[in-house]
Amino acid sequence: MKESLLRTDEEQEFTEIYYRHVDAVFRLCFTYLKNKQDTDDAVQEVFLKLLNYKGAFESEEHRKAWLIVTASNYCKNFLKHWWRKRKNIDNYTEIIGGASYEVDEMMELVLALPDKYKTAVYLYYYEGYDSAQIAKMLNKPAGTIRSHLSTARKMLKKEME
Repeated sequence: MKESLLRTDEEQEFTEIYYRHVDAVFRLCFTYLKNKQDTDDAVQEVFLKLLNYKGAFESEEHRKAWLIVTASNYCKNFLKHWWRKRKNIDNYTEIIGGASYEVDEMMELVLALPDKYKTAVYLYYYEGYDSAQIAKMLNKPAGTIRSHLSTARKMLKKEME
């Protein structure tokens, strides 16, 4: 029996979702993992979780928030393993979705922040979420997120001086 070469609606929808969000998921994972190989693996795992997710999303923004939280949690868990050693970035040029992605001096400082600050800074400055949206995604009070952002700004300012 021959299989059809035509995609099903579900496959096509998943492909569209993947291409719409893969860059954001990759950038977030890269801020944690700091190398392309581990980041590629993390992105793959996050989208596999999406493929197997049985729940419904209220909106496209809800789906993106779910992907960001899932990616963040996956990376944090990945870094907790005893065999995992965090390494500094040796090569600041990585490839993202076929486009060149260069980690500038500011991104290098952001990558050096502790995870709780790094996540808030990334979502606020690089993804454009406000503190209330970040708080909802991370399941934390908005005041805590604003505090993380304030502390991170102070840390970054100190490092820049």
